[in-house]
Amino acid sequence: MPDIIQLLPDHVANQIAAGEVVQRPASIVKELLENAIDADASKIELIVRDAGKNLIQVVDDGKGMSETDARMAFERHATSKIKGTDDIFRISTKGFRGEALASIAAVSQVELKTKQKDTAVGTNIYIEGGVFQFQDPVQTADGSNFLVKNLFYNVPARRKFLKNNNVEFRHVIDEFQRVALAHENIEFSLFHDDEPVFRLRKGSQMQRIVDIFGRKLQPQLIPIKEDIMWCKLHGFVAKPEGAKKTRGEQFLFVNGRFFKSPYFNKAVQEAFEGLLLPGYLPTFFLFLELDPEKIDVNIHPQKTEVKFEDEHLIFALIRSTIKRSLGIYNVAPSLDFEKDPQLDEIMHTPFPSKGNSVNIKMPEIVVDKDYNPFLEEKEVKQVEIQNLTEMYHQNITAEPSKINLFEDEDFDEDLMRLPNGYWLFNKGDRTLMLDLGRMHRLVVSENMTGVKKGPVNSHSLLFSLEYHMNEIEKNKYKSIKKYLPELGFDMKIAHENVLRIDTVPEGLKETQVMKFLEDLFEILEYKTEEEFMQYYQNQWNKMQSKSRFDFIYKKDAEQLIKDFTALGFPEFLPNGKRCFYEVPFNDFKNKF
Repeated sequence: MPDIIQLLPDHVANQIAAGEVVQRPASIVKELLENAIDADASKIELIVRDAGKNLIQVVDDGKGMSETDARMAFERHATSKIKGTDDIFRISTKGFRGEALASIAAVSQVELKTKQKDTAVGTNIYIEGGVFQFQDPVQTADGSNFLVKNLFYNVPARRKFLKNNNVEFRHVIDEFQRVALAHENIEFSLFHDDEPVFRLRKGSQMQRIVDIFGRKLQPQLIPIKEDIMWCKLHGFVAKPEGAKKTRGEQFLFVNGRFFKSPYFNKAVQEAFEGLLLPGYLPTFFLFLELDPEKIDVNIHPQKTEVKFEDEHLIFALIRSTIKRSLGIYNVAPSLDFEKDPQLDEIMHTPFPSKGNSVNIKMPEIVVDKDYNPFLEEKEVKQVEIQNLTEMYHQNITAEPSKINLFEDEDFDEDLMRLPNGYWLFNKGDRTLMLDLGRMHRLVVSENMTGVKKGPVNSHSLLFSLEYHMNEIEKNKYKSIKKYLPELGFDMKIAHENVLRIDTVPEGLKETQVMKFLEDLFEILEYKTEEEFMQYYQNQWNKMQSKSRFDFIYKKDAEQLIKDFTALGFPEFLPNGKRCFYEVPFNDFKNKF
């Protein structure tokens, strides 16, 4: 029987490796930017066309490469970062495996021009599909100039899986931001299809955050800082009003490297316990500095996951430091950490070494043993009803309003508002507790269903409004601006990142405009026009809907009940939540 195992050709092996390293244009952006940082660049320029599908160019003023190093850089597993096994466990650079350039060159056309500062001329290399084409001397500026063209041109099966330009460019921006946030001492620029997107100057960490995410974020940022024996933590968290419904503005870094950690995200979330609305996530930019030997960054192909030697201590550090800062800035009750001996023990414990474990006594917590978070809605309502029964049967001085909602039935209905915003309503021989907010939401939603697409009525504002966009919001505005006129908006970019709003659709109050735009810009991408219109409709319905506390006059409640009756008086919203609940007064007969 013939032998069947054979060595793969280099170009095939490189294409397989590229499957891990190069998933989309953003993967190349990350690798090239990190290479520029490792080259000690003080200025880095990123240029992309067609969201990076046709061109990714990174120009830096770093130390450049010699003729031999430039050629060797494209060989598999060729690296200047590590020389032995021990080096793997004390990595301080961004790249180290020596796979990136070989993988990138295997699935694209790559040109490199590079020059060291002490040489008269540089070198120019061109590689196509992993096959070396030529290397010549060239006159070029100090540093390196990488051009990656026609990604996946030789692997069409991979190219067809790329998303549209809006989606791919959003990923490019994500990688650019992650690198730029961690290196505020480097000047960065980003151009897309010859249009400037970011021009980031050197400055403080705060300035870098503001330059990327907009100056409206600056007043919300609270500084975070703790320096203990084995770890440094610094950065910023936003006040609760800066929370988002998406994870777009949550950043963790260790030794200048971005990483993802649901576990540490939970530490931040717990620090904000009781301060955020349900469904909202805190905004944060946190930077950890540790001995490189205490972490392992070599556990994920994209190096976005990091293993910590003792992550439980870091969890406690993050949570307690944020809690303290929120207290100092009067966002949450302040805690005296110096007088908490158990927490003080955690904060000042030397980092445990191998074979020398540290037993940490967790702080005792007093809980309400009678609290049951799993009490069903029906039980909650019944408890509430018991408290309200006497109120309903009291001597009411004001006569309840009388309305006839059913022409084919000859009876009246009583209607009374309760202090908690709910209403009691006699419908025939049944007494219902109404949530007018949910009823109104359903009425608004049904009224909007079936509305034909087209221009809507609008009204001009007496004074134009100005919305200060960050670069992400600016790009999002450009992608949806063609839909806005037919929806009743007249707005345009007045200067830089300032959006001027002159006209809004009828029904949208002037005080609601800014929040409405924030909600539209919050979604990362609208893949289709239908997707945008659906989300727009949902946000419009939410903006128009009222809560049960907004109904304080009987005439408004009466009109809503009439509208709700026209829908058939449905008991549930589409999401399964109740619009009303029948009060079981018969169950209380034995109680009197």
